[in-house]
Amino acid sequence: MTSENRPPSAPATRPLPGAAAQSPAAVAHYENFPVASLLCPAHLRPPIRAIYAFARTADDIADEGDTPAVQRLQDLAAFAADLQAVATGQPPSTRWESVFLPLRDMIVQHQLPVHLLADLLSAFVQDVEKTRDAEGYADRAELLDYCRRSANPVGRLLLHLYGVHSAQALQESDAICTALQLANFWQDLSVDIPRGRHYLPRADCAAHGACQAELLAGQTTPQNARLIQGSADWARGLMEQGAPLVHRLPGRMGWELRLVVQGGLRILDKVDALKGASLQTRPRLHAHDWVVILARAVAM
Repeated sequence: MTSENRPPSAPATRPLPGAAAQSPAAVAHYENFPVASLLCPAHLRPPIRAIYAFARTADDIADEGDTPAVQRLQDLAAFAADLQAVATGQPPSTRWESVFLPLRDMIVQHQLPVHLLADLLSAFVQDVEKTRDAEGYADRAELLDYCRRSANPVGRLLLHLYGVHSAQALQESDAICTALQLANFWQDLSVDIPRGRHYLPRADCAAHGACQAELLAGQTTPQNARLIQGSADWARGLMEQGAPLVHRLPGRMGWELRLVVQGGLRILDKVDALKGASLQTRPRLHAHDWVVILARAVAM
């Protein structure tokens, strides 16, 4: 789930409003979390940093370097054991104390829903297993289940910290987080496919007549272009479903979410403009894109 150099309101940052400068344990490239933000209230920065460090470290275990899959899975199991330890008031192992000691305090202080943190870990495990087995996703339902665990928990954790618990807000948050996760996938086709990650569902490939061999070879064909266009439309539709959340959240939180939503939509614009060439080129946001994002955020 990792790609580098993500802009703070693009799909890399998927869910909701942000965190202050991160601790050394939290390398600043975890794409499922907001980066530094002056819009984040000071009293929420410690729990957000703790959650970020947890997610970043687990993502690095799953993704970084050349560690064999069997070792990654063992390390993630040990990481999960430390989560369960601190969740029950027990000391963690010494291996990741810099992650779990602050997290333990924040779990107690803010009553963090530990099952959401566990969901994130299950998604990291699934990424390792899918990559090991060179297995993609059968259909959208399977991919949505992955997004439910890989992206949606971050939005729900942030809503919890802000004291927002309504069913409608949670549903809209899930839509935004899933949309950002999908937009990230379509942004990163040229990065993920060579690494053995393939998130385009097989059912969608078949529906558009896309050839798996051509996709894996990074070849742009009319069928592949239609497949990617349809995938971007799917993500855009989900983002539009969740966008009303920006008007339900108070003050600075709502304004930052506007930037997150518009950043994700702008990435989808970039994917669309490449007409299938995102198989070879990763679309990026540039300075002028931020002007567009800000203007669209104000107009929401």
